[in-house]
Amino acid sequence: MHDLNVTIPILANELRLGIQQIRNTIKMLDEGSTVPFISRYRKEATGNLDETEIEAVKKGIEKLRDIEIRKFSILHTIEEQGKLTDELRQRIEACWDANILEDIYLPYKPKRKTKATVAREKGLEPLATWLMDEPSGDIFNEAAKYVNEAVADEDAALEGARDIIAEWINENEFARAAIRLQFEKHALISAKVVKSKAEQAAKYNDYFEYSEPLAKCPSHRLLAVFRGEDEGFLRVEIAPDEDRALEQLDKLFMKKNNQASGHIAEAIEDAYERLLAPSIENEFRSLAKQKADDEAIRVFAENLRQLLLSSPLGSKRIMGIDPGYRSGCKVVCLNEEGKLLHDEVIYPHPPQQDVKEAIQTIKRLVKAFNIEAISVGNGTAGRETEDLVRRIIFDEAVEIYMVNESGASVYSASEVAREEFPDKDVTVRGAVSIGRRLSDPLAELVKIDPKSIGVGQYQHDVDQTKLKKSLDVVVESCVNLVGVNVNTASKSLLTYVSGLGPSLAQNIIQYRNENGAFKSRQELKKVARLGDKAFEQCAGFLRIPQAKNILDNTAVHPESYWIVENMAKDLGASVAELVNNELLRKKINPQQYVSEKAGLPTITDILKELAKPGRDPRSKLEQFQFADVKKPEDLTTGMIVPGIVTNITKFGCFVDIGVKQDGLIHISELADKFVSDPSEVVKLQQQVKVKVLEVDLGRKRISLTMKPSAMV
Repeated sequence: MHDLNVTIPILANELRLGIQQIRNTIKMLDEGSTVPFISRYRKEATGNLDETEIEAVKKGIEKLRDIEIRKFSILHTIEEQGKLTDELRQRIEACWDANILEDIYLPYKPKRKTKATVAREKGLEPLATWLMDEPSGDIFNEAAKYVNEAVADEDAALEGARDIIAEWINENEFARAAIRLQFEKHALISAKVVKSKAEQAAKYNDYFEYSEPLAKCPSHRLLAVFRGEDEGFLRVEIAPDEDRALEQLDKLFMKKNNQASGHIAEAIEDAYERLLAPSIENEFRSLAKQKADDEAIRVFAENLRQLLLSSPLGSKRIMGIDPGYRSGCKVVCLNEEGKLLHDEVIYPHPPQQDVKEAIQTIKRLVKAFNIEAISVGNGTAGRETEDLVRRIIFDEAVEIYMVNESGASVYSASEVAREEFPDKDVTVRGAVSIGRRLSDPLAELVKIDPKSIGVGQYQHDVDQTKLKKSLDVVVESCVNLVGVNVNTASKSLLTYVSGLGPSLAQNIIQYRNENGAFKSRQELKKVARLGDKAFEQCAGFLRIPQAKNILDNTAVHPESYWIVENMAKDLGASVAELVNNELLRKKINPQQYVSEKAGLPTITDILKELAKPGRDPRSKLEQFQFADVKKPEDLTTGMIVPGIVTNITKFGCFVDIGVKQDGLIHISELADKFVSDPSEVVKLQQQVKVKVLEVDLGRKRISLTMKPSAMV
């Protein structure tokens, strides 16, 4: 079991990576190293593999190990039956395709009662064997030999024999391979509406009479069709041309043209319609769904990555406003660390419309708490609240931003929010989330189930286990890319730091509460159950801004501090002087510090980090203001307005233009050239200029373009 000498070459060929790269990566993963750690601090061992490649190795070896476990189970089952020959063992051990493995196993797989097993119990297998040879003798005379109490007559005997032959055909590897090839090359996916539900199924109107080659069906269309089927509105079928499929089976099993051949032809047709086609259709449904899931998850993961890495405003005193009409706008004031200082409610909108009091309250709070920026949620009454705030003349300059509040309500009702603010209601918690998102989107969004953030494509239709794994990988990657201030980070944020997890994150918080702020990375070793391995994995990603050792606020790993110390010593300077003096760093010859412990990639990374210690890799936040339009009715065809990209899908992207309803830029309207993937042209949260093509108020659809030629 788990023979890496066998699996590594398979993986190397599949991923087009080196044997040693994969061997070293698997070894580190098996020893408990995380993907971010291996990618960042073990480049020599992996040959500079990035996170995506390391993740592919991780998934690949897991898949091959699952196949190994399945092979072990299959060999054990066949051996128990006393049917395991040396040749069969070799074939099973050499097989690494899950479908082919199941084909090999099928004849030996324990069966529930089938037509064929009933026929065998009646003693009809010899008749089936005789028929398969397509003899020229009298069929009925031969069948008469099997007539008894259990077999009524010759027709019943022949029917039973055909049932056995049909099962043989279904279990024949060559037959399954031939039909699988037909599905692969020629299968159509087709859908029809369930007539009795045509009215309720209006949203699936495009699929009432639908058919296209399965191989060309895009993921979003496939998931839409399957959703329609799951909801009971559509009947969906995946199948190649039946005549062509039967022709392939005839070539395999029919050698002559006589009376017996007619029975073989009947058995072939029965085998295809009753056994083979449904089985292979299920296989291809599963495969197509898996591919569509993978693509939808990839799109979602990329959107999530971009959202998590959105530009932060940074440590400023922020007012967060969760807008509302009847229930008022919840206003909170936060300090530089996002701590709640004050909360109250204002009622500037109908029915109360107490605008004057609202303005006075905002001005008073801005002054009292030295507010530097105001964050307004983009939900109900968002635009009206933003307009109100922008009209206020403050004594000091105050930056005003509108932030996407998707998922804020989910956070406010979550256990995490209840732990943070046990004595505050959900409305206050939601306003705090809106304020904190402006300061640091990543730190706040990690508290929310990624599915609730609103940047997915059919996320509720895909494999939920696979989706969660993929999104967790993205969150972990983003958190470790940015780095985490161990003295201010929440438990939610610390949980995603390499090597930690919920338990150690909680222990860090507890230590911090009992002992005050961490003064050095080495102090992390005093945290309960944070051993050497966990320290190795997490230390480089945790930052301590006020640490005595300046390297504790960089991405330089403690295991490499000695290298920086040697560099400083050779230049007759302190480490702090080396970090703060670019001219000193320019004198360093990287090759001089290459050793068995640290190769050139590590030395290069160290020098890059010394040039920008503790700097946030995310881009600077830019201010943005919508045009003077508030609702879809305000839009006219040809109008050019600013917007923010809120979601990217395979068929285009959605843009918030400030009218409470996102518009769609179809993939064909993104550029004057052909675009195969919208993410090549736009990024999430990107500020864009768009032109209104059409406003369909009835269907609640806004069509936009950002083609340069259309903007003239």
